[in-house]
Amino acid sequence: MCGIVGYVGKKQAAPILLEGLSKLEYRGYDSAGLAVRNGKSLAEVVKSKGRLKLLEEKTDEGRALPGTCGIGHTRWATHGEPSQTNAHPHVSGNCTGSGSGTVESEVVGVHNGIIENYAELRDKLIRHGYQFYSGTDTEVVIKLIDYYYKKYQIGPIDALAKTMVRVRGSYAIEVMFKEYPDEIWVARKDSPMIIGVGEGESYIASDVPAILKYTRQVYYIGNLEMAKITGGDVHFYNLDGDEIQKDLTEITWDAEAAEKGGYEHFMMKEIHEQPKAVADTLASAVKDDHIDLSPMGITEDIIKDISNITIVACGSAWHVGMVARYVMEDLAGIPVQVDLASEFRYRNPILDPKTLVVVISQSGETADSLAALRLAKERGVRTLAIVNVVGSSIAREADNVFYTLAGPEISVATTKAYSAQLIAAYCLAVKFGAVRKGLEEKPYIEELRSLPEKIEKILGDCERIQWFAAKYAAAKDVFFIGRGIDYAVSLEGSLKLKEISYIHSEAYAAGELKHGTISLIEDGTLVIGVLTQDELYEKTVSNMVECKARGAYLCAVTPYGRYEVEDTVNFVTYIPRVDPHFAASLAVVPLQLLGYYVSVAKGLDVDKPRNLAKSVTVE
Repeated sequence: MCGIVGYVGKKQAAPILLEGLSKLEYRGYDSAGLAVRNGKSLAEVVKSKGRLKLLEEKTDEGRALPGTCGIGHTRWATHGEPSQTNAHPHVSGNCTGSGSGTVESEVVGVHNGIIENYAELRDKLIRHGYQFYSGTDTEVVIKLIDYYYKKYQIGPIDALAKTMVRVRGSYAIEVMFKEYPDEIWVARKDSPMIIGVGEGESYIASDVPAILKYTRQVYYIGNLEMAKITGGDVHFYNLDGDEIQKDLTEITWDAEAAEKGGYEHFMMKEIHEQPKAVADTLASAVKDDHIDLSPMGITEDIIKDISNITIVACGSAWHVGMVARYVMEDLAGIPVQVDLASEFRYRNPILDPKTLVVVISQSGETADSLAALRLAKERGVRTLAIVNVVGSSIAREADNVFYTLAGPEISVATTKAYSAQLIAAYCLAVKFGAVRKGLEEKPYIEELRSLPEKIEKILGDCERIQWFAAKYAAAKDVFFIGRGIDYAVSLEGSLKLKEISYIHSEAYAAGELKHGTISLIEDGTLVIGVLTQDELYEKTVSNMVECKARGAYLCAVTPYGRYEVEDTVNFVTYIPRVDPHFAASLAVVPLQLLGYYVSVAKGLDVDKPRNLAKSVTVE
């Protein structure tokens, strides 16, 4: 959530900062701002409420702000309403109003995250003569840095370190000091931040797409670390103020991967990229017709020693975990528990020494999932991360990492990352089954290798889904039902519809309808049944018939060959046949398309749905 950018170099900073912020719009925001310095002159701050285009208009697309050193921010309101005053950057001076214009302050900065003890710190600073113009926790942090900087007459690193020790919460902080022109200082705890370097230039951002146009050479700043950034040079420090060394990482995907490529929306582009994401992720784990997890540090001896698995995730990644539980328990014969990360971290979970905790996250920065990972490590159990972002916090801290190869995913509504995570889960299930039960891997691998082509087939015949979506774009309530793996797919289908179309949508295990939910069915209510599991097919159809008897309009997602379902339901979308263990990878695609086309039919912002952000880095 929120976006940070920074630039120090030879070029005019503001246009680069605005370009970077535009690449971070997918993270969600309600206001934006810049602070730029021109040599030794004071910082010029410009802020606006609303979309980034308003800030671009204010600054003539950055041309009106001279200077080669600057910071920028897109804010998602947590403390204080969305407004120009509450927008970042914030300043240490006792100014009033919007805080825009040339500022006399010693410190100007931006911040991602949440400061949990901001009220206590604010009261302390008021007692020391500070005044506050905003309702944000960020202004408190900037003024606290200023307080330590002046009181102890210390340098920026020491002032940042004292602040980091004093605050509680998560943060990626980026500040400029009046006495240090052409320098940006940063600190990080639990919020993502990367630093890119080029010839005489340095870049700072929350995520790779913001700087990929300018450099592929990046540093990942660690937790509780700080850095001093000048043109083309970066110095890192630990919490004690000692300088530490970092290795450069090269980003392997190019800038075009983060562009729309001719599609109207990123979501549709990413839906169509699923065959490649699935194929690439599978290929990374298969060698000579066998699943090979040894490059991830998972050996056969480790697999034999694991007695149970706990999967921890949020949102769509949690839905992947729900699918994985059914597949792993059936193929590997190992008990699997699936926890929402936000619940796991607070329920004092019982973990024996032979538990494997699998943490699934696209960004690798999800706050609750990261906290759950740390809790598991504190308990002394092995952790495995399934993540899409190399060098992310979860990837760095987990004992073992399975990287999904989905490439950059920009749309808030995940599609290809979800599909790549499914493949990773399938690979784990097949390998665990081979080691623990003597499962023959090759037939399952052949089924997995067939998935990209079968997804392509679904994508090549989506006109009927588009027609159906237009017909039901005005729906008020939609229910998704299924059993087993189909129930897990229903959860994801329901989420896709609600998050981008704003239609009230829920998913239920089909057998639970009569325990209350069926009372909500009335004439015209849309009920979507997922029917891919042969042994559960008739039971789910029976549940759908009960809904039809109460006036529901029925839609089914089922494999080719199940044509008798047309005698029961009003609309059917067929998917290719595949081993039922892996049917989720196909059944989810028409549900993704349904959510997309409904959103388009309603004229909504598909890639940036209201109130949501791509990477949830705060609780």
